Amino acid sequence: MLNVSLELNLTYNTLEYTFPLLEVLGLSSCNLTKFPSFLSSLKRLIRLDLSSNRISEEIPSSICQLSSLRYLSLGNNSLSGKMPPCVGNMTNLVYLYLSGNKLQGLLPRSLVKCVNISVLLLSYNEFADIFPHWLQAARLYALDLSANRFYGIINLTTFGLIFPALEYLFISHNSFTGQWPTEVFSNTSLAVLELSYNEFGGPIPLPSPFTFFYCIAGNNFTGKIPSLICDASKLEHLDLSNNSLTGSLPRCLTNFSIDLSILNLRMNRLEGTIPQSFSWRNSLATLDLSQNRLEGTLPRSLIRCDYLEILDLGNNRIEDGFPGWLGTLPELKVLVLRSNNFKDNLDLPKGAHRFSKLRILDLSDNNFGGPLPSNLIMHLEAMMNSENDQSNSLYMTQFFRRVVGYENSVTVSIKGQIQLLVSLTVFTIIDLSHNSFEGDIPRVIGHLHSLIGLNLSHNHLLGSIPDSLWNLTNLEWLDLSSNKLGGVISRKLGDLASLGYLNLSKNQLIGPIPQDKHSSTFSSDSFGGNPGLCGTPLPKACLDDAHPPPPSINRKGYENWIEQNVLWVGYATGIVIGISIAYITFETGRPKWLAQVVRMLERRAIKCMEKPKQKVIKFHG
Repeated sequence: MLNVSLELNLTYNTLEYTFPLLEVLGLSSCNLTKFPSFLSSLKRLIRLDLSSNRISEEIPSSICQLSSLRYLSLGNNSLSGKMPPCVGNMTNLVYLYLSGNKLQGLLPRSLVKCVNISVLLLSYNEFADIFPHWLQAARLYALDLSANRFYGIINLTTFGLIFPALEYLFISHNSFTGQWPTEVFSNTSLAVLELSYNEFGGPIPLPSPFTFFYCIAGNNFTGKIPSLICDASKLEHLDLSNNSLTGSLPRCLTNFSIDLSILNLRMNRLEGTIPQSFSWRNSLATLDLSQNRLEGTLPRSLIRCDYLEILDLGNNRIEDGFPGWLGTLPELKVLVLRSNNFKDNLDLPKGAHRFSKLRILDLSDNNFGGPLPSNLIMHLEAMMNSENDQSNSLYMTQFFRRVVGYENSVTVSIKGQIQLLVSLTVFTIIDLSHNSFEGDIPRVIGHLHSLIGLNLSHNHLLGSIPDSLWNLTNLEWLDLSSNKLGGVISRKLGDLASLGYLNLSKNQLIGPIPQDKHSSTFSSDSFGGNPGLCGTPLPKACLDDAHPPPPSINRKGYENWIEQNVLWVGYATGIVIGISIAYITFETGRPKWLAQVVRMLERRAIKCMEKPKQKVIKFHG
């Protein structure tokens, strides 16, 4: 046996016939870029694992010469081309793992020769074929065709007879069609049934009594949820979301299985009230009833769900006060009540230690009023810690019995757009928008250092933006628009280096917009609707930035002034020269004719320049 789990630098052509007796070769995650050429020499090989490398070739036909091979794992590479038809010659093959590659085309019908194969994993490729009914000769235990391009109608009426040993079926994210008979799985041993995101219709098929994972999300199933579904008492995961189911919820749905940890009925047309019968013995960690037509009040029996991490009741017609009593749930991390008819103030009893693990709080689009709840905010301890919660819980991805993965998601507003949020652990969000909150923004909100998104828009908030808000250096979006906030925008806005979306529009802010490198990245939409604001990116300039224009010059007068000064300069120069000559003439007396001319000019100059307060230079001989 040879197992290696580190980066290798194989010289592929120098290792032939090196391990002729080798039976197990594991080179997973070794950064391989091609198939080792010595593989064909390993005639006794039973187990080969080259998964999670960077092999980008086609599967070589030489691999089919490994006739003793029982376990072949080539998943999570970049394999291209088609699956070689010669794979049918590997009649001892029990386990074939090709998921996570770029394989395409039809499945080779020669696979039917592999009568011993029990695990066939082909997900996340580009296979385009019909459902492989012809594999009925094999005693398949697990079949994964998800995330490919399979299409067409599945022969559903005899499904249980075709695959009697099948326990794990994954066919999600394809284009399969048809209508499942209600009882089709009743007599099977299916533990996992993943049919999501296809084009199946009709009433929902009932899971097997042995099923613990049942997901039919994203199809066209219609009708009511049958109460017989509660007979599947081993269910841990029930996902009927994104269909067209109608009617009320069966009363048994909240207490039929003590192992049920995920109940997702999001985006259907369900009506009526939420059952009041949550039992003391329950394992519920995710309850998503959002985007339906449910009404009434919240069942107080939810207080019994000690393991509840995610509660999403958004986009319904529930009418109630703020359920502060949910804050005693020790594991609650996500609370979404958006777009309902919740009302009144958000009061918590003084001294109450509640919602300490909450990381996503969405109460938007309700009828809450009064001041923003300082006594609630100051207890959000998980939002004060800038380190994300990386615990291995249902909050992230739960692996059911190490076979099935499920990732939770919620619908929230991100940067002004409604989005489905999947990576919950990296987001810490408060959304209290579209309510009737009033008064100042409490300073204590500046202690929530792990906040990624904050939306307080469309309320009646007053006062200035507290300086403590600019301490939230992890903020990626901030929306305070459509309030009555006043005062100036602090220059500390530039300290929020992670901020990619800002909306302060439609308030009563005044003064200049901070002009730093980061603030200049926001558009005028971020600041519009504030008549007192000025500066870039708004077209309104600030008074302090306005410089007086240079004085206008009369060109004609300017030219006359130049000419006049040129004449005076020339006249003065002539006088200086003349004085010099005159001085020499007077001193020497020669030539006589020049001396006489100088005396005559002197007398005329004295007469012209005799004016009050003017001194005249006289030359004496």
